[in-house]
Amino acid sequence: MLAQTNFDITQSAITRKYLVRTPRSAAQYQSSCRFVAGGHSRLAGFWPPHPLTLEGGQGTDVDDIDGNKYIDIINNYSSLIHGHAYPPVVEAVGKQLRRSTAWSADNVSQAALAEQLAERIPAVERLRFTNSGTEAANLALAIAREVMGRRKILMSRYGYHGSVAEFHDGAVGHSGQFTLIAVYNNAVDFERMLAAHGNEIAGVFIEPMLGAGGVLAGEQGFLASVQAAARQQGALFVLDEVQTFRLAPGGMQAQLGLEPDLTLLGKVIGGGFPVGAVGGKMEHMSVFDPSNLRVLHSGTFNANPITMLAGEVALRHFDALAIDRLDQLGSRLKRGLLGAAGRAGLPLTCNRLGSLLNVFFMSEAPPSAFDRTDTRAMELFHLAALNHGVFLSNRGFIALSTAMDEAIVDDVIERCARAMADVMDEL
Repeated sequence: MLAQTNFDITQSAITRKYLVRTPRSAAQYQSSCRFVAGGHSRLAGFWPPHPLTLEGGQGTDVDDIDGNKYIDIINNYSSLIHGHAYPPVVEAVGKQLRRSTAWSADNVSQAALAEQLAERIPAVERLRFTNSGTEAANLALAIAREVMGRRKILMSRYGYHGSVAEFHDGAVGHSGQFTLIAVYNNAVDFERMLAAHGNEIAGVFIEPMLGAGGVLAGEQGFLASVQAAARQQGALFVLDEVQTFRLAPGGMQAQLGLEPDLTLLGKVIGGGFPVGAVGGKMEHMSVFDPSNLRVLHSGTFNANPITMLAGEVALRHFDALAIDRLDQLGSRLKRGLLGAAGRAGLPLTCNRLGSLLNVFFMSEAPPSAFDRTDTRAMELFHLAALNHGVFLSNRGFIALSTAMDEAIVDDVIERCARAMADVMDEL
C-alpha cells in the first residue's frame, strides 16, 4: 500500500509538465471562474491544477485547445458507447437539425427507441423519457411514492442515482430524512433495514454495480436476495442500469435473472445526447395515464427528436457482438495495465465489469472508491497519463467504446506504462 502524506501536487515534475502543455486550458479555466460558479458546472470535470478544455473529438480521440490530442478512455463517463462523432448518428442528427430540434408534440423516434428498449428488457413494458439519469431517478422516486403511499427509500451506502437530495445522502454515506442506507453486497444488512422499516420504504434503489463506488460488482445472489426482501416488505425494487445497460443486450438484469419493478436507464441510450428513462410494467407506469393522471411529469426537452433519433441509431448499432468485443478489449486492457504496473514496481488492482474498469494503486481493491488510500498516486497518474495522451477519469474510472480495437488498447497500455514510470519517479 502506498503511504498517504500531505502533498502539494502543483510542485511535482508531472504537474509542471502538464502546466507547460496546457496554458490555454489554464487561462480558459480562469476565465470560466469569472462567471461560472466554481469554474465548471460538473464536479467530475474538475481536477487540480486546472481541468482541460476540449474542443472536439473523433472516434477514440479528443483534442484540447492547446493542440494536444488524447485517446479518450472515459467516453463522457460511459455515455459515448461508439466514441466521438459516430458517423451514423452524426448523419441522422444532421438531417434532423435542419428540420428542428424540439417541439411541443410527439415524434416518431420516441416510439421507435422505446420499442427497442422494451424488446431488449423483459421487465419493461412502458417507458418515460427524461433528460438525465438524475431526472430518471427522481421520476422513479415519484412513481414509488405514489404507488406505495410511502415516503422513504433504501439505497446502498456510496450508491449513485444522481444529485437529487434523497439519493445524495446515500451517495455521501449517511442516512437522511427520507433516506435509509445499507452496505452494498451485504444482503443481511438490506434485509435488516427492510424488516425494521418496511412499512415506511417506498422503494429500494440499487445498482448492479457500484459505479461511482469503483466498479464494484454485485456478488452472486446479492441482488436477487435484495429483490426478494423488497417484495416481501411491499417496497418497489428499482434497478439503476444507467451505466450497466451497456454490459448486456438486456442490461445486467437479464444476466442475473432479475425482474425489477422499475428500471433506470440513461447514458448509452441517448447516442451521445442528454437522456434518461424509467421503464416498468404497466401496473406501475399507468400513473402517467392521462385519463387517470397520478404523477405529473413534463419537461421542455423530454424525448426531443434529436436525442430520440440519436439513441435509436446508436442502439441499433450496439448488439451482442459489439458487447462481446468490448468485453474482450476490457480484459486485454486490464491485463496490460497490471503488467505495466508490475514492471514499474507499482501496486495496482483493477475492478472490471465488461467494458467498465476502475484502477487503484493499492495491493488490494478497497471496499469502495471512497475507501481508497492511494490519493497521491492516483492524482499523479491521472496527470501523467494526460501528459502521455491518455484521457481518463481522475478517480481511475475507464469506459471503452466500440471505436477502439486491440491496437488502440495496446497503445493505451504503452502510454500508461510511461505514465506509471513517471509516477514512480515522484514517489
